[in-house]
Amino acid sequence: MSNLMTIILAAGKGTRMKSALPKVLHQVGGKPMVQQVLDAAKYAGAVRNVVVIGFGAQSVADALAGQAEFAVQAEQLGTGHAVMQARQQLAVFDGTVMVLCGDTPLLTGALLQKMYDEHCRAQAVATVLTAVMPDPAGYGRVIRNPAGQVVKIVEHKDANPAELAVNEVNTGIYCFAAKELLSALDGLTCNNAQGEYYLTDVIAILNSNQHKVWAVAAPDYHETLGINSRAQLAEAEGIIRRRQLDLLMDSGVTIMDPGSTFIDAQVEIGPDSIIYPFTWIEGNSKIGANAVLGPNSRIVNTVIGPRSTLHFTYAHDCVIGEDVTVGPYVHLRPNTEIKNGAKIGNFVEVKNTVVGEKSKIPHLSYIGDTDMGAGVNIGSGTITVNYDGKHKHRTTIEDEAFIGCNTNLVAPVTIGRGSYIAAGSTITKNVPPGSLGVARSRQSNLEGWAEKQRR
Repeated sequence: MSNLMTIILAAGKGTRMKSALPKVLHQVGGKPMVQQVLDAAKYAGAVRNVVVIGFGAQSVADALAGQAEFAVQAEQLGTGHAVMQARQQLAVFDGTVMVLCGDTPLLTGALLQKMYDEHCRAQAVATVLTAVMPDPAGYGRVIRNPAGQVVKIVEHKDANPAELAVNEVNTGIYCFAAKELLSALDGLTCNNAQGEYYLTDVIAILNSNQHKVWAVAAPDYHETLGINSRAQLAEAEGIIRRRQLDLLMDSGVTIMDPGSTFIDAQVEIGPDSIIYPFTWIEGNSKIGANAVLGPNSRIVNTVIGPRSTLHFTYAHDCVIGEDVTVGPYVHLRPNTEIKNGAKIGNFVEVKNTVVGEKSKIPHLSYIGDTDMGAGVNIGSGTITVNYDGKHKHRTTIEDEAFIGCNTNLVAPVTIGRGSYIAAGSTITKNVPPGSLGVARSRQSNLEGWAEKQRR
C-alpha cells in the first residue's frame, strides 16, 4: 500500500480566464479541471489529498466535498506559500508528499504513479516531474549532473546560453519526503522582486543540504500543460476528448467522425455501438452494446440498453431499455424510463414517465407524469394535461390501451386495461377496462350555410 499524500494548489483566480468562476472549476472533459487532477491522484494511490483553496474557496470546497481536506491560502504569495498552508497536515504525515497544480487537467494517473514509483525506487528526498518541450521559452530549465540528479532549476530570465539550450523544463509538480519538505519550508524567504515564496527554492535548499533530488520526464509534454486562458482550455478539451474517443474505438465502438463527436471521460459504451457525427454524450451516461446514437443528439446522465437507437434526440437523466427506438426530434426529460421494445417517434416530449414494454408514442405528443403499461398505442396529438396551475397530477394508462388522435387526458385520470379513447376526446373521468371513452360534442351540419356567407 502506498504512503502518498497530495497537496493540490488550487487557490488562484486565473485572471486571464476573465471569469467570476475560479479557474480550477472550469470544465474539461466533463469535469472541473481540479477534479481531473484529484482523480489522477487517487489513481496513483494517494491515501490523503489536501486542496489549497483561496479565490472562490467555498465554491471549490463545495465541488470537492467529501473527497479531500482543505487548507486556505487567504493571500496568494507564491507556490511555496501555498504549500505552507498545509503545514498542519504535513506535521502529522510521514511519507511522500506529491505537490500538484489544480490547473493541469491532462495529467494521468498512470504518469503520477510512475513518478511516485521512481521517486521511491531512487530513494530521493525530492523528485521533479519534467517535460521536454519543443519550445521551452519561458519555462524554468532543469539542470542535471551526469548521474541524472537535479543540480538546480534555473528560470528562463536567469539562464546562461548553455542552460537556455536545455529543453527539459520544470512542470511545477514534485514529490517530497514529508519531513524534509516541512523543514525546507522554514527556510523559504520572499526576498525577490515579486515578494513571493517559491517552491523551486525548496529544491535549492535540499540540494544545499546534500539531499538527493531526482527527476522523472513525462513521456508526452502535453500531459503537463497548465491552463491559463480560454484558448488553452479549448486545447486541453480537444486532447482529453480525443483520448476518450481513442479508448472507445480501441474497445470496439465505431465513432464515425471523431472530429464532431464529444464524449465525456466517464461515459461507458458497449462494443459494436455506432456513434454518428454531432453527438454529445455527457456525465455518467452508460450505453449498451450495439446501440446506435445520433446524428445531432445529446445524451446526458442517461442509461441506454443494448440495440437501442436514438437519433436527433435530447435525453437527460433517463433510463432507456433494450431494443428501443427514439426519434427524430424527441426530448426525453428527467425521471423518464422507456422500457424494452418501446418506440418514441418524431416530435414527442416525455417527462417523469414510465413507458411500458412495446408501447408506442409515434408522433406529436406530450406525455408527462404518466405511468404507462405495456403494449399501449398513443395516437398523434395526445396530451396528458398534468398541471392545474398549482400541482402536478399523474395519469395512468394500463396495458394494451389505445388512445385515439388529438386526445387530452386530464389528470388525475386512469385509462383501464384494453380500453379505447375516441379521437378528439377530452377525458376527465376514469375509463374502465375494455371500454370506449368518448368525450366530444355531437357534430351538426348546417346545409347551405357557406353559400349564405358568400352572398
